[in-house]
Amino acid sequence: MAQRPIPLQVTQPVLLTNLNILPASISWQNCTLESDSYVCVRQQSNDANSPAETVILDLKNVNNVMRRPIRADSAIMHLTEPIIALKAQSRTLQLFNLQTKERLQTYAHHEDIQYWRWISQTTLALVSSKSVYHWEVLGGSSASPVKIFDRQEQLENNQIINYVCNDDESWSCLVGIASGPGGGIRGNMQLFSKARNVSQPLEGHAATFGSVRLEGATTDTKLFCFAVRNISGEAKLNIVEVDHNPANPVFPKRLINVHWPAEGNGDFPLGIHIANKYGLIMVVTKFGFIHLHDLETGTALFLNRISEETVFTTTVDSDGTGVVVINKRGQVLHTTIKEDALIPYVMDNPACRDIAYKLASTGGLPGADQLYQARFENLMQAGSFTDAAKVAANSPRGFLRTTQTMNRLRQVPNQQGQITVLLQYFGQLLDKGGLNKEETLELARPVFAQGRKHLIEKWNKEGKLHCSEELGDLAKPHDLNLALAIYKDANVPQKTVAALAELGHFELILKYCDQVGYRPDFNVLLQHIVRANADKATEFASSLAKHEGGPLISIDRVVDIFQAQGMIQQATAFLLDVLSNNLPEEGHLQTKLLEMNLLNAPQVADAILGNEMFSHYDKARIAQLCENAGLLTRALEHNEDPAAIKRIIVQTDKLPEEWLITYFGQLTVELSLDCLDEMLKVNIRQNLQSVIRIAQKYSDLLGANRIIDLLEKHRTAEGLYFFLGAIVNVSEDKDVHFKYIEAATKVGQLNEVERICRESNFYNPEQVKNFLKEANLTEQLPLIIVCDRFDFIHDLVLYLYKKQQFKSIEVYVQRVNPARTPQVIGGLLDVDCDEGIIKGLLSSVTPSSIPIDELVAEVESRNRLKLLLPFLEQTLASGNEQQAVYNALAKIYIDSNANPEKFLKENDQYDTLIVGKYCEKRDPNLAYIAYQKGHNDLELINITNENAMFKAQARYLLDRADPEIWDYVLSENNMHRRSLVDQVTSTAVPESQDPDRVSVAVKAFITSDMPAELIDLLEKIILEPSGFSDNPSLQNLLMLTAAKSDRGRMMGYIHQLSAYTPEDIAQQCIEVGMHEEAFEIYKKHDTHVDAIDVLIDHVGSIDRAQDYADRVDTPEVWSKVAKAQLDGLRVTDSIESYIRAQDPSNFLEVIEIATHAGKDDDLIKFLKMARKVLREVPVDTALAFCYARTNQLPELEDFLRATNVADVEASGDKAYEEGFHEAAKIFYSSISNWAKLATTLVHLEDYQAAVECARKANSVKVWRQVNEACVGKKEFRLAQICGLNLIVHAEELTDLVRQYERNGYFDELISLLEAGLGLERAHMGMFTSLGIALAKYHAERVMEHLRLFWSRINIPKMIRACEESHLWPEVIFLYVHYDEWDNAALAMMERASDAWEHQSFKDTVTKVTNLEIYYRALSFYLEEQPTLLTDLLQALTPRIDVNRVVRMFLKSDNIPLIKPFLLSVQSQNKREVNNALNDLLIEEEDYKTLRDSVQNNDNYDPVELAQRLEKHDLVFFRQIAANIYRKNKRWDKSIALSKQDKLFKDAIETAAMSGKPEVVEELLRYFVDIGSRECYVGMLYACYDLIRPDVVLEVSWRSGLQDFTMPYMINFLSQQAATIEALKKDNEERKAREASQQKKDEDTPILGSRLMLTQGPITSAPSPGPYGQSNGIAPQPTGFRAF
Repeated sequence: MAQRPIPLQVTQPVLLTNLNILPASISWQNCTLESDSYVCVRQQSNDANSPAETVILDLKNVNNVMRRPIRADSAIMHLTEPIIALKAQSRTLQLFNLQTKERLQTYAHHEDIQYWRWISQTTLALVSSKSVYHWEVLGGSSASPVKIFDRQEQLENNQIINYVCNDDESWSCLVGIASGPGGGIRGNMQLFSKARNVSQPLEGHAATFGSVRLEGATTDTKLFCFAVRNISGEAKLNIVEVDHNPANPVFPKRLINVHWPAEGNGDFPLGIHIANKYGLIMVVTKFGFIHLHDLETGTALFLNRISEETVFTTTVDSDGTGVVVINKRGQVLHTTIKEDALIPYVMDNPACRDIAYKLASTGGLPGADQLYQARFENLMQAGSFTDAAKVAANSPRGFLRTTQTMNRLRQVPNQQGQITVLLQYFGQLLDKGGLNKEETLELARPVFAQGRKHLIEKWNKEGKLHCSEELGDLAKPHDLNLALAIYKDANVPQKTVAALAELGHFELILKYCDQVGYRPDFNVLLQHIVRANADKATEFASSLAKHEGGPLISIDRVVDIFQAQGMIQQATAFLLDVLSNNLPEEGHLQTKLLEMNLLNAPQVADAILGNEMFSHYDKARIAQLCENAGLLTRALEHNEDPAAIKRIIVQTDKLPEEWLITYFGQLTVELSLDCLDEMLKVNIRQNLQSVIRIAQKYSDLLGANRIIDLLEKHRTAEGLYFFLGAIVNVSEDKDVHFKYIEAATKVGQLNEVERICRESNFYNPEQVKNFLKEANLTEQLPLIIVCDRFDFIHDLVLYLYKKQQFKSIEVYVQRVNPARTPQVIGGLLDVDCDEGIIKGLLSSVTPSSIPIDELVAEVESRNRLKLLLPFLEQTLASGNEQQAVYNALAKIYIDSNANPEKFLKENDQYDTLIVGKYCEKRDPNLAYIAYQKGHNDLELINITNENAMFKAQARYLLDRADPEIWDYVLSENNMHRRSLVDQVTSTAVPESQDPDRVSVAVKAFITSDMPAELIDLLEKIILEPSGFSDNPSLQNLLMLTAAKSDRGRMMGYIHQLSAYTPEDIAQQCIEVGMHEEAFEIYKKHDTHVDAIDVLIDHVGSIDRAQDYADRVDTPEVWSKVAKAQLDGLRVTDSIESYIRAQDPSNFLEVIEIATHAGKDDDLIKFLKMARKVLREVPVDTALAFCYARTNQLPELEDFLRATNVADVEASGDKAYEEGFHEAAKIFYSSISNWAKLATTLVHLEDYQAAVECARKANSVKVWRQVNEACVGKKEFRLAQICGLNLIVHAEELTDLVRQYERNGYFDELISLLEAGLGLERAHMGMFTSLGIALAKYHAERVMEHLRLFWSRINIPKMIRACEESHLWPEVIFLYVHYDEWDNAALAMMERASDAWEHQSFKDTVTKVTNLEIYYRALSFYLEEQPTLLTDLLQALTPRIDVNRVVRMFLKSDNIPLIKPFLLSVQSQNKREVNNALNDLLIEEEDYKTLRDSVQNNDNYDPVELAQRLEKHDLVFFRQIAANIYRKNKRWDKSIALSKQDKLFKDAIETAAMSGKPEVVEELLRYFVDIGSRECYVGMLYACYDLIRPDVVLEVSWRSGLQDFTMPYMINFLSQQAATIEALKKDNEERKAREASQQKKDEDTPILGSRLMLTQGPITSAPSPGPYGQSNGIAPQPTGFRAF
């Protein structure tokens, strides 16, 4: 019995590990699946430097993998959109759109979020430790989550794994799991009702909400389903109703026991989902089992396992046809219902046939059609027409909803007072869904007849009617809007457009046409609209012309239509709309628009031109029309003819002045000037003002000089003044400014002349000055301003002096510019003016306004300085204390020798630098006084050097105390340095009593690197009695200088002086290498530590240091000596010194050096001393290791037992490394370090103890070391114990196997691996390694191993090993079990002698995926096993290309071998098969089989085959040829061939089959001609319907065959009479039936509350469409026709 196909199919869209997703990331915490759209995985790479990332996989397009560097606690994707929700720090939530890269929401919750998920397209559910919240994050008004309910106590300490809601969120359920008391998983749920605000605790692991439509119910029944497996292992499925609707039947509570497989111990329901399409419940468990139950009854239908690995997340697919799960291996599995297998599978169980019956109707599934058909027929025969109608309405896929069914239901007699069965049938269909075309039309006719069009409207809005053109035609007479909606839905564009036009919805016509791609005749349509509604026509025409896909109508044609009706306004509006883009190709239309309005409405044209909408029209034509219409401005704008422009532009009284000014900006420069000239020439009085304004505005463009020339040409000074007055303030042209000054002077505008002279910077001052001189103005202020601004003072003074205008000079210096008084005085002195006039002029000017320096310079340059003495004294008397006044007085006193020393010393107001410079050549001492007073250092130094005044310079330097000046004078470049130093040493310093100043001088000597001079200076100060003799700083300086430049004096200074600082001096001595002097200083001042440092560090004499330590005998000194001895590797002496100093502080260095030197005994002494005062780890550690190295093991044991802080493990490690294994054993034993102790015991060759220690350590590294040692010593029993603990670690297995193989211990390796197979932690690598070892060393055992453990072996790796060992049967076995059918088949063929077996090969080759292997197998069998070829072909027939097989065997000439195959596949009717088989049959002369072949198959060349057969020697083949001709309707050829072989029967049959009277008549006459009366009679019988009676009568009369013809005639007349009688009777019955039916239709109304046909009054049907037209549009005499 064939196995039943299971009703589920499982596909794997993707394997997550193939997308570089780490296995560790495939878990419930990191991998989320909210829907069948996206998988979201958070992962952290094993590389610490690699950042965390989030991988989003699009399940609808598995090639779309998004990787984002996102780090979060949790990440879930939206149900359908590329939106990711992220949770960080358990409280912060963020939403991002991955496509637009936009952040949508951010929220920080006040509690930790333990679980969250999407419950709808816009809402996230948040489960905290205390409550459950709903957050509408997309498109909602909720800015923050809304609390739904609080968690109950039984969910505390539970892991929340799911949260579900029904569609309207009125019910919700929270699911959690926790460890049970017996070790299982306990499920707890909290069911919450939003309406009642009540929670109920339940026991369960998975829950969901759904709905079902019960029989007889008007609405869906809401259901709550949950599954539970309690601690005892009992599993149940619960289905209960929530929110019962009283109008619906009560849904009984379902409690169904669920069968749990034996291997499901520890398993529990993980997810429960409803396949809404079929009304099925799918329960998925953690172990990968799926339970299929009927939703309405809860009946168990199917159980199977869909995943071998543990499942951790599930979801329902968006189509409602199955579920999607992810297991720990990373497989994403999509399980769906196999529609063609579900119903047959369920029906196999007799108890479930009713369920199968309902499922077929609910899901539209095949498999129950016969059952529905039989039930329908039985009910019809039994008279249960209502039930039969219900069966037909609910039939799967509607296969019973046919016209035949409606006809049968229509013929059912109606019961009095009840609606017809047909209407009941329609009611069932409307309740269930929608109607098809025939059903819709059948229902619509009576509804419209009763005037209940509102029912049609209602059903149409609900989408329950099939819209068609016929339905629209039915609705049109009753409601044109309804008909329009139906026409639209039925996609009948012609009638839709007609309805829109009739309703006046012109604006919708084009939109509809674009939607459906329909193009009516818009010209005709527009003409109709123009006559109906002109305004709407304009809008419609614009929409046509501006269509996105290009104009749908010619714009010219539209304009013609509007103009034909005289609609200028509408045409204008249309053109303005469509020509808004101002395209060049629309120029003629723009011209037409403007011309049309200029002739009819000039003001409209003016407005259009004013808006500047168009630029491509005929401007010359428009300009002429504008001039004719009186629009001169537009005429000028469009004219390019200079003569016409001049003709028009002089009419300024008709042109707006502002526009005219703007217009000139459009003209060329030359044309503008010509027009201005023309305007002045025609009427200067009228046009002058306009010309001036134009010239002012465009002066930059036209050129000011050319305009000036134009105005001067017409001799208009006033015009020139006003023109230049407008531009002079902005012009930088010198000529413009001069012309303006000139014009203003001529018109008497002296104020303007004065202003320009004062303010302008662009005129030529020389030219203006000369012009003003020549103008001989009565007021000289403009001239004064020009001369003052441009420094023509001398010329001004000469001009005024010449004109004797002293008053003007006085006005100038007093009022215009007093600062110019020095130049004026100088000019007057140059013309030898009287001194009285000059002094009077000075006395009239306020002294503070005169620059004294300049005045003094002017007078001084002319040697008239004394002239200023009264003025200067007057200035001082007035309180003016300017420095320049004092400078001038000083110079006058110096020149006059009026006690200048007193003035220079006592006065502080003069400029010392200026006065000093003035005195240098006159008296150096006066210059020295001035420079000393002003601290003019460089000038003072120069004057004293030049005049050998070194004593004065030395005293000044000492008093000045400036290091920079000292550096300057003591520089090597100063040639006077020696003279200066002598005066400093002999005079300046001894005279000084200020130590600071002396100190500055000393430092200057130091800085200038003058040690000899400095020593002389210091000895003079210190060694000789003075106030500085005991100065510490100077003594330090003396010694430091001596240390650097004269070391021979140093030792004497050490003993002579005592006020110096010993530390500094000694340190300086050390730095310059004077170590004995430094030692002497420390020794003199009893600083023994520093002294010993000098001996050790600088003198380098450890022996002197030791002698000095013996002399002073202090611990500090001994410590220093010990350190030095240690650095000198005098270890024993160093340790003795440390002991004398009782100083263990340097224990680390002592330990290190003594250890390297091997001074263990001395080190032990030191360490014992150190332990008296220290408890340091290095000290105890070193002491312990010294015991170990000196082999004092008893002392070592005593030390370790005593209190110590030694690092025992480090000591042991060091002892181990240096080979002191006995000591290392003691160390490790004392701290119970089994791992290292085991290694040590290995070196001590105590292997048994090493194994015991390794077992205690339980470390892979230890097991490895002990194993290697045991193997090296051939202790295989112990090595196996270690190896068993190693091979359970996959990473250790390879090295272990390599070790055994390298040493040649193959059997021991196999024994080890076999022993490991029984371990609990046995893994795939162990089984694989054992298989590889057997393949290498015991090939005979490989197959047995593979048969037992193939499922736990790494098959690809094992295949390589078997191939290397040439174990071909084993290779093929592995290929087969790895589903590598292609490789298995190829291996069998390539290694046929070793691995081929026919039945196995046949089973394998049928499963390959590479089709080429089929044909390679056929070639292989043809060469190797030809006798089995037919069997192979039979197995491959459904999978191979038969034509290719035939061509292959034709090429090798082996067609006879595959004759049985050809016969078996000939039913496919393939040409190459037919040709090959026919050729073979002809060759074999098997005419019987050939006849069957050509009769049953027609895919061959009939003409070619018939031509071959008609020449065959055997008559049977020629008969076949005649049959072929007959089959292909070549009647003449077939009959001729039959007549040739006298096969008259065949000829008669051919003629009868032809159906052609002429063929029959020809053959009939042939038989008469040859005298074959039998054949003649046979023709009359066989071709009765094809022979005309007149032909038969003619032939029989001529050939005397009346007797043979008479039976034919008798039968013909009898049949003719019977036919006439039947027609008569049928006509009468039809008339009676029509009369009866008409009466019945009139008497029987259509009723039925289910269809709402009887509600409301019945109104009379409306009249047909207006105007007697079927489409409701009246015929118009305007050219409109249907479109």
